[in-house]
Amino acid sequence: MSRPARHAPSVVVAGGGTAGHIEPALALADAVRRLRPDARITALGTERGLDTALIPARGYPLELIPPVPMPRKPSTDLLRLPVRVRDAVMRVRDVLDRVEADVVVGFGGYVALPAYLGARGRVPVVVHEANARAGLANKVGARFAELVAVAVPGSGLPGEQVVGMPLRRSITGLDRVSLRAQARHFFGLPPHGPVLLVFGGSQGARTLNDAVAAALPSLLRAGIAVLHAHGRNGTAAPPARGYVATPYIERMDLAYAAADAVLGRCGMTTVAEVTAVGLPAVYVPLPHGNGEQALNAAPVVAAGGGVLVDDAELTGERATAELVPLLTDPPRLAAMSRAARSSGHADAADRLAHMVLGIAGADGPAPEQDLWRANTQAPRRGREPWAQT
Repeated sequence: MSRPARHAPSVVVAGGGTAGHIEPALALADAVRRLRPDARITALGTERGLDTALIPARGYPLELIPPVPMPRKPSTDLLRLPVRVRDAVMRVRDVLDRVEADVVVGFGGYVALPAYLGARGRVPVVVHEANARAGLANKVGARFAELVAVAVPGSGLPGEQVVGMPLRRSITGLDRVSLRAQARHFFGLPPHGPVLLVFGGSQGARTLNDAVAAALPSLLRAGIAVLHAHGRNGTAAPPARGYVATPYIERMDLAYAAADAVLGRCGMTTVAEVTAVGLPAVYVPLPHGNGEQALNAAPVVAAGGGVLVDDAELTGERATAELVPLLTDPPRLAAMSRAARSSGHADAADRLAHMVLGIAGADGPAPEQDLWRANTQAPRRGREPWAQT
């Protein structure tokens, strides 16, 4: 039920909790602003997670609502759930009325469920599912959504349309070749020779860290330098020439530019970013959950842009066997890079933004008066925090 919007469309995004939910929501918000600089963007979030750190830093107003986590087993929390849902839905409706919302776009997580329920019958709903298997909130929202957009096919949601994973322009527009020398100097990496980038999220990944430590002597002997983000709770390998370790990489754009291949997990944000910049990867899915990480990487692997290794099989010996032949074979690296890029969705944010504005009845250039007002009153953007999921 697309409807005519006021001159300045009002878009509400709901993607709070984890960086994996917040980053695509903010990437969409940025894309909406590029298409309609007069657009008013409001983000829904909670005091849990990264909402209060990431969202205001990007210059978007944040409206806090009570979190509604779904208990995994029968408990007193389950008995309180109806009251929590009711309170959160009422808060969402208050926000939607106040900002005169034209459309609500949800990305799953704690915030999305009350956002969908609060918008139902009042404001058009758009659902975006990042993973190959949909979460509970998006399964509910998809039942009455105007549009169900997915990053990869096979989510099981009704009427899914594959648009890809919305990403920041600083990733989709990254020129790795022109930034290579600057990026390697930034991290203190050798200016020549192959570089392996290893990361497993902000908390690190013990399997990756242990495998890198065991494989490091072989990698260095083969002339392969390593940039290793071991996580704030993880452990680095012993110091060595050609090995750069850090708890966290804030400048992921430069890390991608410095690298020739990646060893990492395969959350959808990671897969989408790595393919968008055209990096071959050895993906190691988390051994927990419902197996969605392996499914996230499956299209890239099928296209020849990556290799999938089970967590239990990633020893130092296996890491050496996969990485040394790859990183010392430039033609194979180039072929895998092309395959990785071809399987990505670098234009996903813009495609989704066009769809969202169309549903809001505002898919067109901003009127001149409102464009002037937006340019003179737009919030000041802060530095982009770099998420690793």
